[in-house]
Amino acid sequence: TSGLLKELYEDKTVEGLARYENVQSLLNAIKEFTDNQDIIDKSLSAFLQSVALLTNADDDDKKDNDKVTLMTVHSAKGLEFKNVFVVGMEEDLFPSQMMLGSRESLEEERRLFYVAITRAEHKLTLSYAETRYQFGRLKQCEPSRFLKEIDENFLKVSSKSLAKEEFSTGFVKNLTKQKTFSANAIVHTPSADFKASDTSTLLTGMKVEHPKFGFGLVTAVDLKSADKKAVINFEKAGEKTLLLSFAKLRII
Repeated sequence: TSGLLKELYEDKTVEGLARYENVQSLLNAIKEFTDNQDIIDKSLSAFLQSVALLTNADDDDKKDNDKVTLMTVHSAKGLEFKNVFVVGMEEDLFPSQMMLGSRESLEEERRLFYVAITRAEHKLTLSYAETRYQFGRLKQCEPSRFLKEIDENFLKVSSKSLAKEEFSTGFVKNLTKQKTFSANAIVHTPSADFKASDTSTLLTGMKVEHPKFGFGLVTAVDLKSADKKAVINFEKAGEKTLLLSFAKLRII
């Protein structure tokens, strides 16, 4: 072996992680191509031609908004869409296995997940696979821990085999049969004078407004840790813990 994968795996930067996952995706694509019984020509040139066909979307008319946009979470920062699908919600994928070595790395993945789910204006769909190719091998997948951290009151679990008794406080006891989760949107129209406030002065007991969750009361604040957080009890959305570096709050 060339040692390339080992070198990329040991590079814990965002760029290194992206390169590592790109190589993994390439290996998976090659494996799926060679395993496809409908493909007769399995030469390298045939594989490259099939990949080229998949990337023709780059030539689409950019003015056409009636389309699906595929992007990474990093690329989606600052953007919003009516409907958002976050796929690959599996352990070792999101969060990435490369980010499980330290608490700081895991928190970075959690912040990235927060960015992903807050891109949705109306409907958010989260999904995971039961099996997936990884480095050319088929593996059983485990649902992401991030799914279990979502309040069940804001989820609609889509599954033919889902039983009510599978639910427990906070989420689902057994997620092995569920594949898709849709988050119910909280409809709130921000005030006409809405403008995000400086949250460095946020205190317990303050009333705030969030552009999506509406009005709420701050019940706890943590400004000392690296990830400054606030626990807010919203009138419609209930209690939520928000990262102040991402949350847009107007102090009333």
